[in-house]
Amino acid sequence: MNKTITSCLLALLVLMTGKVWANDAEMQPLASKSLMLDVIKVNSETLIAAGERGHILTSNDGENWQQTAVPTQSTINKLFFLNEQTGWAVGHDSVILHTTDSGKSWQLQNYKPELERPLFDLMFFDANNGIAVGAYGFMYRTQDGGKTWQEEYHLELLNEDDQLYLEDLKLEDPEFYKEEIGSILPHFNALYMHQNELFLAGEIGLMAKSGDWGKTWQLLDEVYIGSFFDIAVVKGNVMLAAGLRGNLFYSEDNGTQWQHVEIDSIALLNGIVTNDNGKVFVLANAGVLLASDDGKQFTLTTEKDGKALIAGVWFNDKLVVASEVGMKVLDVQ
Repeated sequence: MNKTITSCLLALLVLMTGKVWANDAEMQPLASKSLMLDVIKVNSETLIAAGERGHILTSNDGENWQQTAVPTQSTINKLFFLNEQTGWAVGHDSVILHTTDSGKSWQLQNYKPELERPLFDLMFFDANNGIAVGAYGFMYRTQDGGKTWQEEYHLELLNEDDQLYLEDLKLEDPEFYKEEIGSILPHFNALYMHQNELFLAGEIGLMAKSGDWGKTWQLLDEVYIGSFFDIAVVKGNVMLAAGLRGNLFYSEDNGTQWQHVEIDSIALLNGIVTNDNGKVFVLANAGVLLASDDGKQFTLTTEKDGKALIAGVWFNDKLVVASEVGMKVLDVQ
């Protein structure tokens, strides 16, 4: 099966900036102006952002950022914190980092560049149990807080014909079977937990949910054949899924049925953010920002520089964004 790495400019940036070092990230005075791929609020006073070349930054206002020493130069794609102290980061070279002091210091838990499997997202369910997902249907699971990780592949996320083909291949040629799994399974781009169900969004229209921490998966009905890059519940029971070429969908029944949202843009939609009052923002390439009060109808504005807006968080009545050109604070009042 012919594969592309998330089929777009942003994905090319994400996948091409991750090579290949295990040594410490270099301290750069302009790190906050480089490609940044995620930002989260750790507590009411602290933001953490991550991006290319192993950059991890902290801020207490969203405007001024300090770089943290990190034991990798691999691009960091996603951050996750279980509580104010304990968090993880994942990225290229199957890198997984861990912190127990609110991101002040980081330890390397996993680094396997030889796999050529970038990780795009992660989720921990408690202090011990978590998963990380990424390109080519790659999934890691830990049961000891990240000290060890085991590979998983979930054939139930494929159509019936592909499942039968792989089952036969496993009997005939076990070594080639391992290679072929990665060429058939889609990229896994985003995880989201809602009402004790774990949602997965990815390439080729993939949306699925799990009631057992991702040990087994149920495919949701396909609504289009492009990639999804984020999925989230935004207001009440409204769930959004954001994808390629302006494709945005909402569901009001926990992902069973989806409706297409009409927007005046074909930009790639990267991330979904809500503010304290329930207003919804969708961040996109080409500087596109969508805003909505209900998650069903959106207005569109465009940043003057036209640079990709990748991930964001609402912090102290401001929308703080990780972008193609670093950290930004957007005026959305």
